[in-house]
Amino acid sequence: MEDPWSNFFLSLLDYKTEKFVLTRNRKVGVLHRLVQLGILGYILGWVFLIKKGYQEKDADPHSSVITKLKGISVIHIKEIGDRLWDVADYVKPPQHPSVPDGRCRWHSECNAGQPVIHGNGIKTGRCVSFNFSHSTCEIYRWCPVENQTLPQKPLLAEAENFTLFIKNSINFTKFNFSRTNTLKTADDSYFKGCRYDAHMSPYCPVFRIHDMIKAAGESFADLALLGGAIGLRIDWNCDLDQPPSECRPRYSFSLLDKKYNFRTAFYYQDPLNQHYRSLLKLYGIRFDISVHGQAGKFSIVPTAVNLGTGAALLGAASVVCDLVLLYLDTKAEFYWSKKFEEAKPPKDTVHVAP
Repeated sequence: MEDPWSNFFLSLLDYKTEKFVLTRNRKVGVLHRLVQLGILGYILGWVFLIKKGYQEKDADPHSSVITKLKGISVIHIKEIGDRLWDVADYVKPPQHPSVPDGRCRWHSECNAGQPVIHGNGIKTGRCVSFNFSHSTCEIYRWCPVENQTLPQKPLLAEAENFTLFIKNSINFTKFNFSRTNTLKTADDSYFKGCRYDAHMSPYCPVFRIHDMIKAAGESFADLALLGGAIGLRIDWNCDLDQPPSECRPRYSFSLLDKKYNFRTAFYYQDPLNQHYRSLLKLYGIRFDISVHGQAGKFSIVPTAVNLGTGAALLGAASVVCDLVLLYLDTKAEFYWSKKFEEAKPPKDTVHVAP
């Protein structure tokens, strides 16, 4: 009786070689060509034509953004009368709104010097009566407290026609290639009169506020009342196998938030040296700018890698067809017998001389 373990170890020493069998199966033949065409279409169309698999990529560029807002308007503020607003007044850092808070029952609950997160002030350490029902911590702060009156109409309606100058520079260090979104011109007055247009003036970095909000799918009237946030995305997708002039930015706008406000104050003294301030809660439009970029240039290394991958995928077409032929075809048993066979060399015979 043969030992199965011996047969197993001896089978490890067997050598398998390919046997080519020409099959007259038209269905499998058609499937084979279709799979090959599909793989060729993927390699040539998607990998090389669309994704430019023959290029080396730089997807981590260095970039910088400089913005300048231009526009002037006059508004009437109850506390201070008519006021002229220019770019120094429009661009402000944001501050978070707050609500007075600090109820207490005992002085021990009002730690002196402790900031009141929702009160814009510092606790004095005293718990004082607010009314007949409860008491509050005494807070050292500006008085009177801010009211919550909402505006009925936007005060700075003229801001719709203001312009925003956006200068963006990008550098693909891997290829030592730099570009800017501004037109190189010796005419200093060009940027004073031009406005961005994707077809007519793609290198004019001056954007009208109305056009930016409209491109985000909103109207200035809706955002100007309670504020809002607009996202501006600058994309640089550069094919460095083409002339440098073909590397140009693409701008896209999106609405991030329909509400945005912040506070700012103006301080002054009266003749008696009493300190006062006018607190303004401003509703405005915030622009968040992000820059993304990728550059590619021909290189033999990615080309060879993708060609090798394509050749391997073409070989997979034969594997798919073999599976269909040997497992799914109605005559699979017949094809098994033709494709696989065991070849044993004949034993040497001894001839006896007469």
